[in-house]
Amino acid sequence: MSHNLQFYIDGAWVDPVVPNVLDVIDPSSEEAFAQISLGSKADVDKAVAAAKRAFETYGFTSPAERLELLRKVVDVYKKRSRDLALAVSREMGAPRQFALDNQVGIGLAHLEKIVAVLKDFSFQHAKGTSMVVKEPIGVVGLITPWNWPLNQITCKVGPALAAGCTMVLKPSEIAPLDAIIFAEILDEAGVPAGVFNLVNGDGPTVGEALSSHPDIDMMSFTGSTRAGILVAKAAADTVKRVAQELGGKSANILFPDVDFAVAVKKGVAGCFGNSGQSCNAPTRMFVPRDRQDEVIGYAREAAETFVVGPADAPESKLGPVVSQVQYDKIQGLIESGIAEGATLVTGGPGRPAGLNRGYYVRPTIFADVTPEMRISREEIFGPVLSILPYDNVEDAVRMANDTPYGLAAYVQSADLETARKTAARLRAGAVHINYPAWDAGVPFGGYKQSGNGREYAEYGLEDFLETKAILGYEAA
Repeated sequence: MSHNLQFYIDGAWVDPVVPNVLDVIDPSSEEAFAQISLGSKADVDKAVAAAKRAFETYGFTSPAERLELLRKVVDVYKKRSRDLALAVSREMGAPRQFALDNQVGIGLAHLEKIVAVLKDFSFQHAKGTSMVVKEPIGVVGLITPWNWPLNQITCKVGPALAAGCTMVLKPSEIAPLDAIIFAEILDEAGVPAGVFNLVNGDGPTVGEALSSHPDIDMMSFTGSTRAGILVAKAAADTVKRVAQELGGKSANILFPDVDFAVAVKKGVAGCFGNSGQSCNAPTRMFVPRDRQDEVIGYAREAAETFVVGPADAPESKLGPVVSQVQYDKIQGLIESGIAEGATLVTGGPGRPAGLNRGYYVRPTIFADVTPEMRISREEIFGPVLSILPYDNVEDAVRMANDTPYGLAAYVQSADLETARKTAARLRAGAVHINYPAWDAGVPFGGYKQSGNGREYAEYGLEDFLETKAILGYEAA
């Protein structure tokens, strides 16, 4: 049992104001393997005060100084990659190689991308005799989730540092250990005292205290739509900026001209990756009604290749989901799919054979799903795919857009122009045509109840900047 009971505030590891210990659970075994402290409003006040003091200096550093600092962060991050991967694997159940290659790798990609962006980013431009200036917004509160913890920490902290902001991070209390290592990385890289602060805790206490704090100038939140609404409400009284990346229920439209053997397999893999715990996963697969039987065969075959097991088992392709709460929610939704009349293709309720302990979910596929079913409307956040038959393109686009979410969408077609025209009609922040590679340089964020604001690269940097006009900057 490791004990990680301190917070990183003002450049030092400090004890919480009020002791409040929480066990961190290994989802592969359901056993506690570490402990953290849950913070209080008093801890948040200390961290915000430190960030506010630090902003008086850090907020006026040059882009060149911040660039050099971020380069050092990248170097130390690389050195600690294995430590980060082991922490993520243990705390949220990602298979170890996946944790290293994907969970840790995506964080490195964000840090390297913001270094590249900052090198060429212009913080001011002349407009007539005036100067338009981009300045750091100030002290920012960052709340990050457990499913892709380093992705969200790095795509917030990196741009905030690049902008000249100071910050307080509250990572998920379910998967907090990677954030503690990340704080160690920033400390070793020489991030000045008070610029970055870490307070562990839960949403109702630390999240609320950050969101409502009068000295926080902006909240950047990633998590569920339900929690995002609470952050926005808490922030409203102080009229602070709120950037949110929330839930999703992404559509994947397969046109009749694609190679179904390939497109279905890739669609299943996209849905099941990270044990289905991705907000932009293609969880609704729309297929021509007269091809559904063919799709079912390919989908079943693809699903049954996914070996579920402990995160530290070399053969595991999918680890457990993160917690008992998530497991129970997923089981309830699988049961609802059966009860509402969807065709269970493979998987179903309960754990996979031979796994009697741990939060393991059977890779599950439903066919004959209709838009009003819960499995078609609610974010499941597990390895569960819904196949919905459509009659024509208009039908597919209408159903794809018939959701309160709008984070991502996917289109598969042998005709690129058809795919482009369809992408233009889909109400989502990112549309993926023919399974392209992930790109750290494009904006990430959603329409509708999937949030507001954009992350990644210069788009994330701009979210942490205020715009100032200086009139009379040049003599008339």
